Amino acid sequence: MPACRHSLFAICVVLLSLISAAIAQDPEYVVGTIDGVRMLVRNDRQPALYTADYGDCLGNSAINVTRFDAAYYKDNMTIIFHLAGETALKNETLMMNIGVFAYGENRFDLTFDPCKGNIDSACPARAGTPIEAAAIIPINQNDVAGIPELALSIPDFEGQAILRIFSNSTKNEIGCFAAQITNGYTFEQKAAVSSTLAVFTLLAVLSSFATAIYGSIIVDMRKHYAHSLSVSVVFAVWHHIFYSGALSMNWPNVLVAFWSNYAWAGGMIYSEAMQNTINNFIGSNKGNTSHVGAAGTGTNNPTLGGGVDLHQIYTRGLLPEALHIRDTLAKRHLVDASSGFVYYGQPVKPGLPLPGNFSGFAGTLATERIPASNAFMTGLLWLLILIGCVAVLIPAFKGALEGLSRIRLVERDRLAFFRAHYIAYTMAALLRTLLIGFFMMTFLTLFQFSYLALSGPVTVACVVFVGVVFGLGSVAAVACFSRIRTGKYVSEPDRLNIEKRRILKSLPWCRFSRDSKNPQSEDKTYVGSIPWWTIHAMAETTPIHDDEKYTKKFGWLASRYRRTRWWFFVIWLVYEFIRACFLAGASSQPTVQVFGLLAVELIAFIAFICLRPFEGQRLNAVAVYLLGFSKVSTAALSAAFDRRFGVSRIPATVIGIVIIVVQGLLTIALMITILFGAISSYMSVMRERDDVRPKRWSPIRKRYFEHMDFAVQDVPRSRPRPLSVHSIPEVPKTPYFEVKQVKRMAKVEDEDNEFMEEIKNDSSISQLLLPARNSVATGDRPTQRNRTGSLQSQASYSSLPRAARPHRPSWSTQDYCDLSGPGRHRALTPPRIHIQTGSQERVDRQPSPFGANDCRSNTPALSSFAHSYDESNAASPCGRETSRLISTSRASSRPNLETRISEESIPAFPEKRNARETT
Repeated sequence: MPACRHSLFAICVVLLSLISAAIAQDPEYVVGTIDGVRMLVRNDRQPALYTADYGDCLGNSAINVTRFDAAYYKDNMTIIFHLAGETALKNETLMMNIGVFAYGENRFDLTFDPCKGNIDSACPARAGTPIEAAAIIPINQNDVAGIPELALSIPDFEGQAILRIFSNSTKNEIGCFAAQITNGYTFEQKAAVSSTLAVFTLLAVLSSFATAIYGSIIVDMRKHYAHSLSVSVVFAVWHHIFYSGALSMNWPNVLVAFWSNYAWAGGMIYSEAMQNTINNFIGSNKGNTSHVGAAGTGTNNPTLGGGVDLHQIYTRGLLPEALHIRDTLAKRHLVDASSGFVYYGQPVKPGLPLPGNFSGFAGTLATERIPASNAFMTGLLWLLILIGCVAVLIPAFKGALEGLSRIRLVERDRLAFFRAHYIAYTMAALLRTLLIGFFMMTFLTLFQFSYLALSGPVTVACVVFVGVVFGLGSVAAVACFSRIRTGKYVSEPDRLNIEKRRILKSLPWCRFSRDSKNPQSEDKTYVGSIPWWTIHAMAETTPIHDDEKYTKKFGWLASRYRRTRWWFFVIWLVYEFIRACFLAGASSQPTVQVFGLLAVELIAFIAFICLRPFEGQRLNAVAVYLLGFSKVSTAALSAAFDRRFGVSRIPATVIGIVIIVVQGLLTIALMITILFGAISSYMSVMRERDDVRPKRWSPIRKRYFEHMDFAVQDVPRSRPRPLSVHSIPEVPKTPYFEVKQVKRMAKVEDEDNEFMEEIKNDSSISQLLLPARNSVATGDRPTQRNRTGSLQSQASYSSLPRAARPHRPSWSTQDYCDLSGPGRHRALTPPRIHIQTGSQERVDRQPSPFGANDCRSNTPALSSFAHSYDESNAASPCGRETSRLISTSRASSRPNLETRISEESIPAFPEKRNARETT
């Protein structure tokens, strides 16, 4: 038995090997030239250019084509052509023409007879006989000289391959099929880009939802919610980018491919089952895509590719002999290439434009394979699915919290406020979802009215229009008027001043300000003013964001706006409605549509900059500045795609790339803002904790909370303003120089040790250097005092000028009397009084030049000396006089004098002398 088992296993292995060997086939190779080197290349390699989906461009073609594809291989300079179909013609000889168009110009043209090209099934064409046509056509450099090298690698190559079939008996066109040509490189990367955008959007949703449910104090919860990233702003950016393709312009292929990455946010998600259901509801009428500027499939397009001249088809030479496929070897290779070729497209469905034509909203939807007639129903169904998900997820989240709290994985009081009010949160989330989809549904309903007025879809569109537009509009009106009634607001006349300014120091600009807040000033230049109005409260009322009752009811509308801009949701709804009207209502008038939308975007951009409605700075940066600039620039650049301007396709592609750069930068900025919003939401959720991880974020969180507390007040930051000429106080003129420090230079007395000790204020050896102060000269002889030789040497008459006074370096201005004595004037040259004091001393006394009434001394040594010298000095007006002691003899030594500290207080600084007093 074991031997039999081994035998059976060996037989199975052999059979499997034979079967796999029979199934597996070596890939076929053909000769190709790559970088100038001839080598064998695989037959199933990707061509340099090849066709994608195709469609009928005649409408009533006598031949039903089931496969049409062509490919250009640069390496071996060949074109592979395949055609499969059937016909009801009984017996008809045909003539075929293939034209290749790149960026609006004819790059390759070939007319041939199927009978001379070994296409036996079409020679002649008979009913019941399937047509199988295939050819490998060698070409030279002259045939493809019109195709630039860049076209083989640039994303979203814009080209078409048009196959026309003619009847030889009638010499009329009996078949026309057009296919899009691509090089395989494209901006349409749904697997990567769309998924990334969806992840960032989900992150924004979770961040916003976390700040809305965390906490228990409504005022504090609203503050943190207002500074998180708004989901409506995120979808406003996505809707702006995708629905830019709703303009009835002749779009380049690069733009449509780029916009397809945002189709999911606009509710345009392809589902085969959903589209079949919508087709059954609508019927066979798919509308006319030419209404929005796109060439329709299944309709006659005589001007496609510049049209065709039958006279030239039947008079010029036919297929050259070099292009004939004559031998069986070439025919065998043809069949192998046909069977292994995988780069081909499918026939487009009814209602879609011709492949390669991307004009209008129909061309934008073509990349999603959604007909324009199905756009409204597709968006509505996906919006209903989203609303259903929201209605289920929030109660499910509440139930999950309850379950986790029961098993004690979550604290019992965690998110208690949300768990107690989850129904109100669910209703607010549903209304918020409708607010996010307001622009999308308004546009789609109006587009349904203007594009395809069928009874069934129009009825549904009317119901949706009333529910969305009038429903949300009514709720917004109630929210607005309830606050006005509660706050007792009144409307009063006002004026709007137009101030003339300059930006960047050169560009003229205007600034608008209300006269009630900023009255006209003489320092500013005004262009004029227009009548305006102002709405304000009659008395002090509770700020809107401190009104908990109002926040519970209408916080989903007004919580993110500033305290003084809480009504901005009304302006936003009106603005979005006007945009939708221009995009949908004027879809058959491209010029009116694009320039009207440009005017609306420009006015809104300037108005939103002046209002800056959001409380969070990030929201103002994204929703006001970046989004507004992108809308204005996109509308302005899109005007170049109007057919009446006749811009060639290569410059149009360049303009399209510029729009991609602008919208791509907007996308990157929004993604960065979502990341920062997630971080700030994390800080808001952790606001009750002392520390946050990582710890280096703690200072950032502190500054962020301080910023929020200041932003809630809605007051401008104080900035130092330059004083006007009229407000600068007059300052008396002062000298043009000012002495701030003086450097003392070395003097002769610095070498005297005794003098230097005197400067250092050493009380043990301090000796008085100033002369004695006597009263007014009398007949009595003063008491003779001993004078040292050192004093005589330092106070010698001959060593000082006549008016000089010996003094210590530490004297002050208070040593002198006031210049303005009452009832007397200072003489220019005071009289000198000589008093004979002895045989050896002579006092040359001189009255003080500053007067005698207010003389004071602030030096303790001088005060004590004056007191001990002569008590009769008190009878003098100043208590002392400035004297000069001239010694006629030298003493052998100086007696040590005791320095006494005066008990008198230090007097105040003397008053400034009156400048008008005469001397």
